[in-house]
Formats: sequence, structure tokens, C-alpha cells
Amino acid sequence: MEQVDSQRVKAFLLSLQQQLCDELAALDGRQQFQTDSWQRAEGGGGCSRVLTDGTIFEQAGVNFSHVTGAQMPASATAHRPELAGRSFEAMGVSLVIHPRNPYIPTTHANVRFFIANKPGHDPVWWFGGGFDLTPYYPFRSDVVDWHRQARALCQPFGADIYSKYKSWCDEYFFLPHRGETRGVGGLFFDDLNQPGFENSFAFMQAVANGFLPAYRPIVLRRQDTPYGDKERQFQLYRRGRYVEFNLVYDRGTLFGLQSGGRTESILMSMPPLVRWQYNFTPEPGSAEESLYRDYLKPCDWLTGE
Repeated sequence: MEQVDSQRVKAFLLSLQQQLCDELAALDGRQQFQTDSWQRAEGGGGCSRVLTDGTIFEQAGVNFSHVTGAQMPASATAHRPELAGRSFEAMGVSLVIHPRNPYIPTTHANVRFFIANKPGHDPVWWFGGGFDLTPYYPFRSDVVDWHRQARALCQPFGADIYSKYKSWCDEYFFLPHRGETRGVGGLFFDDLNQPGFENSFAFMQAVANGFLPAYRPIVLRRQDTPYGDKERQFQLYRRGRYVEFNLVYDRGTLFGLQSGGRTESILMSMPPLVRWQYNFTPEPGSAEESLYRDYLKPCDWLTGE
């Protein structure tokens, strides 16, 4: 049986959190991440790092958590009922970035590792994660580049990996009550253990290390784009979709709340400012209408179909 080295995974995740915070703070150029360590009564803890009121990032958070528990939460066993009643160990890094300029997309990324244990049985383990992009005023070239980066990091692991996890991302980050995707997708994977521990861990690392090279060029291209109150108000309105998805559908949010996690860290993904507007309809022919018409639906961005 292949050895599962959770301590090596944890060491990578801690290093990843530090690297992400260092590079994002350098990109912002004004603010640094504030660190808030915490402990969980049932077992484990974590470290939340948040940058606020930056030049580029209105809010950016990068969380590390490593928690244990006597019983898997319902959100973790809904699609794997055979794991109900097992104890668990879960660790991961998650980030959400809410930029100030409406022309820079919001983005999210996470990588995680789970082990479910039961006396007298072999442990069940798996990796999960991914990243996705949520633009308000999208540029097709940005979306295409984002997906090219995603495809490139997947290619060493198999010719079908990008299309598989790209499709899963489109399906996962979908708001049924709105009939639209949360954004333009990226990668989403879960329950990954079939290639074995070393290959699964290598893919998780590739996703984690591929995020900033995909996102940073978009920030640099759009950070100085002029905008006014109209664009700002639309950004705040569309941020409401982010809130709706995270509170109603997101597995990570539900897992954190159901497992007794730290609420402030779990809800770090919420935007600092947001607005809702009754029955909003974009003006015909506007950039806002283009978002709805051309981007909030699954698309093969690399072929345009």
C-alpha cells in the first residue's frame, strides 16, 4: 500500500500560504497581510491572513487550516455516504481576492487534502481544489489566457485532464436560481486519489503553483483602467452573486460551518462591500449586457465554441 505523507502536504500548504501572501502584497504595493492564528476546540486550527484597503486589492484573504474531528460533516458525505461516521483530518489553503478596480476580476483558488478514518479499515484519502475567475467587465483575451494557463498545467497529467476539470468547474460554479455561471470558470477537482498519492499530490501542487502565473498578468493589464461610479455600482451588484453562491452552494463554506470551524475565517471570502438591486436588467448593447450574454455560460474558451 502506498504511503500517505500528510506532513509533507501540510509543509507544502504552509509554504504556499506564505508565498501567495508575499507575492500578492508585492503586487498590491501598499498594504501587507495581517495574520490571525486560531485554534479549534474539537481539534486543529489555522492561520488567516487578510489584506484590506490596498491600492489594487480592496480585500484579499489567504487561509490555511488543519482541522480534525470525530465525525465527517454532512457536506463532506453528501456525495460519499459510505464515509459517514468516520473521523477526519482536513487541511488546505484557500484564497479569495476582491480587487478595487471593476475591470480586474474577482478570483478564488483553493487546494485541500482529506483523510477519513475508521477503526479496522484502511484510511480513505483524497485531494481537491482548483481556481476560477469572476470578471465584471471581461476581456476575451484575459479569459483565453486564463484557460491556456489552466490547460498548460494540466497537460503533463493527461490529455483529457483540462477538459474534465474545466467542465467540472463550469458545473460546480453555477447558480441554478439565476441560471448563470458565477464567472468564466477555470479548474475544479475533488476526490482525487486514483493516480496514487505521489501523482495526486503533484497535480494538487501544479494547480496551486499555477494560480498566480494565470492571475497576475490580468491584474497588471487592467489595474490602471479608468472607471466611474456606474462601473463601481455594477461591480458591487455582481458581487452579490458571489455571496449567494458561497452561502448557498459552496462545499467549503458548508464544510467549515458544519464542522465547527472559525466563522470569521470561513466568511473571509465575502466581499467587503456589496449591493443588491431589485430586478436589475442591463441596458441593451451595454458592456454589462455583454457579461450576461457572452460570458455567464459554459464555453470552450480556447476554441470559441
